[in-house]
Amino acid sequence: MKKIIVIFLLLFAGITHAQSNIPTDFFKKPLDIDLVLAGYFGELRSNHFHSGFDIKTQQRQGLNVIAAGEGYISRINISNYGYGKALYIQHPNGYTTVYGHLKSFSPEIEAYIKKLQYAKESYEIEVFPEAKDLPLNQGDLIAYSGNTGGSGGPHLHFEIRDGQQRPMNPALFGIDIKDTQAPTINSLFVYPLGEEAQVNGSAQRQRLKLTPLNDGSFKTEEIDACGEIGFGISTFDRQDGAANQNGIYRIESKLNGDKVFEIKMDKFSFAETRHINQLIDYEYYSSNNSRITKLFRGSNNPLSIYEEVVNNGTLDIKDSLDYMYNISVVDYKGNQRTIRIPIKGRQAAITSPKNIKKTDYFAQANEAFSAEEGPIDVYIPKGSLYNDTYLDIKFQGDTVHLDEDDIPIQSNITIGFDVSKFSPEDQEKMFIAKLNRRGRPSYVSTYKKENRFTTGVRNFGDYTLASDRNAPSIYPVNFKDGQWISSNNNITLKISDDLTGINSFRATVNGKWILMEYEYKNNTITHDFKDGVVTETENHLKVIVTDNVGNSKTYEATFFKK
Repeated sequence: MKKIIVIFLLLFAGITHAQSNIPTDFFKKPLDIDLVLAGYFGELRSNHFHSGFDIKTQQRQGLNVIAAGEGYISRINISNYGYGKALYIQHPNGYTTVYGHLKSFSPEIEAYIKKLQYAKESYEIEVFPEAKDLPLNQGDLIAYSGNTGGSGGPHLHFEIRDGQQRPMNPALFGIDIKDTQAPTINSLFVYPLGEEAQVNGSAQRQRLKLTPLNDGSFKTEEIDACGEIGFGISTFDRQDGAANQNGIYRIESKLNGDKVFEIKMDKFSFAETRHINQLIDYEYYSSNNSRITKLFRGSNNPLSIYEEVVNNGTLDIKDSLDYMYNISVVDYKGNQRTIRIPIKGRQAAITSPKNIKKTDYFAQANEAFSAEEGPIDVYIPKGSLYNDTYLDIKFQGDTVHLDEDDIPIQSNITIGFDVSKFSPEDQEKMFIAKLNRRGRPSYVSTYKKENRFTTGVRNFGDYTLASDRNAPSIYPVNFKDGQWISSNNNITLKISDDLTGINSFRATVNGKWILMEYEYKNNTITHDFKDGVVTETENHLKVIVTDNVGNSKTYEATFFKK
């Protein structure tokens, strides 16, 4: 890495403009291989949009990751989850590039961050170097690709962000991905939306049969409808070289030739990304694990991905009129699929009305809501719900049934428990748990103050009080107590906790703290002897692991090393 001090002054601060002049020749690809994608920008993920490109690394780790442009390392973040080991480069044109799930950093960056990890005595760390600390030229080696954090397999997560840290589609900057394939359309749905709306005599969501045509497009049979309706589509795209079902770049629809709806995956902000639950049919996703993109927009939906929306994308179908509704799904290279839907405006009796549940609890989206019975109380802040809705809430002992997880929640709701009937000793090992469909509890973050436990959650379901008195487990993987391990490059242990999960761990050798890298996907912690901390022949290892209610387990062993 060339030692050049990059002077930024306040240059990039003045470049937080509307990004109308996006540089297409400033950045180069971050890997010296043909780019094949496992995930596309804006892809629909659980409760968020994917913020970059997931670039395949040939099913292996250790590929050279290079700086996409000149600049300096502005942030280093090492986390057990999320992006794992990640680097952020600030560039003189105001943009930031992000590199995630890294195996390790280049030697200079590795030495810089390990010094800070040892000073803090923590594997997880976040630092913000100054421009003079770690300057870079375009093409400099910065890291090696890996599989750290919340990665499902070896790949490089790559982002480009604007001056306000909003992720942007890397394709806009000339990061070229070969793509000769048109998107795939799985299914199409129609939604009667108005109070008197119906499609083919039904007021419920319906799946429409798609008939493929010779030109690659689709058509449906003519539908009879009247009132306010909307459509939704399940679709994905594939780029060349991989079978992954990746996200879509653009969807537009036209009514009788006039555009009424368009979304485009160019840019979004992290503040809005959870509103993906308004873009999709959340109820259908909860039940079927498949995402339908709604081609209409709710009145309180702030997503910025909408390019053009007329009448919120809904269609007002009049009796005795004919309509042609066309949907186009387009990738960044212009490959597209279309669907043609003929509509006959026809007033008809509704033989299958909407299924509207009515309960004793009605929550309004624009007002706070609370419910309480026995030792349990529930509070839903204003704006946590997207729509007014009846809630099925049942209190039974120390358990609350808080409807089903088919209603999306934007911000945390609070569930509280009065635990005064339990002794302090019992309370110490207790926690709030979410019950799965089989009734098995899983830990949710529990805040304890005097005789009250609370938690903030963003999913409906069943919540209860549970107890954990079992300590975590610790087992050595590549050594034994009393063993000579001179040929080992590292020591690895497996740690796990079967109920509340691992909260913290600490390892020392001969009383000195050693850095252990935690890989939660296989429950291992590993110390690399290249750190140079282990220098004695006879070494006493001590590892303490603590779960989320304070149960601890200690493992001690002696190993010998020349």
